[in-house]
Amino acid sequence: MSYARYNKQKLCHKYVAFSLWLLAIIWNDMVVSAFTFGGVKSKSRSNLSLVKMSEVLMPEGGLSPCVIKVIGVGGGGSNAIDRMMETRIGGVEFWAINTDAQALGRSKAKGAQVLNIGAGVTRGLGAGGDPEIGRLAAEESREEIAAMVAGSDLCFVTSGMGGGTGSGAAPVIAEVAKECGALTVGIVTKPFLFEGRRRMKQATEAIDRLRKSVDTVIVVSNNKLLEIIPENTPLERSFAVADDILRQGVVGISEIIVRPGLINVDFADVRSVMYEAGTALMGIGMGTGKTRAEDAAAAAISSPLLDSPIEKAMGIVFNIVGGRDMSLVEVNKAAQVIYDAVDDDANIIFGAMVDDAVDDDSITITVLATGFNMDGPSGSVSPPRYDVPDFLSG
Repeated sequence: MSYARYNKQKLCHKYVAFSLWLLAIIWNDMVVSAFTFGGVKSKSRSNLSLVKMSEVLMPEGGLSPCVIKVIGVGGGGSNAIDRMMETRIGGVEFWAINTDAQALGRSKAKGAQVLNIGAGVTRGLGAGGDPEIGRLAAEESREEIAAMVAGSDLCFVTSGMGGGTGSGAAPVIAEVAKECGALTVGIVTKPFLFEGRRRMKQATEAIDRLRKSVDTVIVVSNNKLLEIIPENTPLERSFAVADDILRQGVVGISEIIVRPGLINVDFADVRSVMYEAGTALMGIGMGTGKTRAEDAAAAAISSPLLDSPIEKAMGIVFNIVGGRDMSLVEVNKAAQVIYDAVDDDANIIFGAMVDDAVDDDSITITVLATGFNMDGPSGSVSPPRYDVPDFLSG
């Protein structure tokens, strides 16, 4: 091989080696850049996802992410919604539903969202006290109702039973809510005896239908309110007390979930007690003075609103509310009174919170008892029977 040819080959090898070295450097830079860019991009996406997720999981103000909707059906339910709007709870959506379009104006003025159902059936003029008209109105507006309850975790359906819209529409609305996956709780009242036998019969039949469409139903007999209100209470005030009982039931459960307190309870805790629980009973007690906590607890579990001894309950949810001076020791004493009164195996969920609106030394306790295994084919608590005078019958 000639010297010139050797030099040419050597130069070619050097050129190839240099080219490979240069390509290696360029490739390395590209890989590093790609990985770095990809990492930054991935990190940015990850951070963005975390931000969006945190916005979903932690709403503004730090309230519970649980979506709670309260639906008042008919005249009694809408009145209860109006009262709830006066002591509105953050993080809860309020709806008033009626066949009477004019009656919804008051609820809308107070800030509740409204839905007039059955425009074709009733033309917005009401159900005329006929539950069948109320049912047909709800069936006609089933799609609108489904859109209203969509996305709910917990849905309350509250009504004063015995009339047309509440008795007929409430079971349908509860059925739609449950189909949408919400924990559905019915809180309803039975009419006063002086409202007549027909109205009582309609209420009883409607509550039986409602039981089949909810996880838990809380029934408060208005007539039992006569045992806790003074004899000289005006008629209008008596009905207002009935509406307020509905309000306290909704508020007692909602606040325990959405408001941070001394002892916090999450939605899953409440669901464990109220899911497919059937009939539930509610008691409310208030205490003042040195033994206010124990007195409030004792009053709640012996409330005239309870149709059955609380000892038979297998699930308990109770909420303790007091002012800034309420201590953890008092919460413990109140809880102990309730623990001592129920079954050892009962599932007990409770919360305790400080309410700045309480400007006296009172403590209020709301108790919800579920899981009764009593007489009746469905294991529900048998409703009390009343003899209604003939002149009051409908």
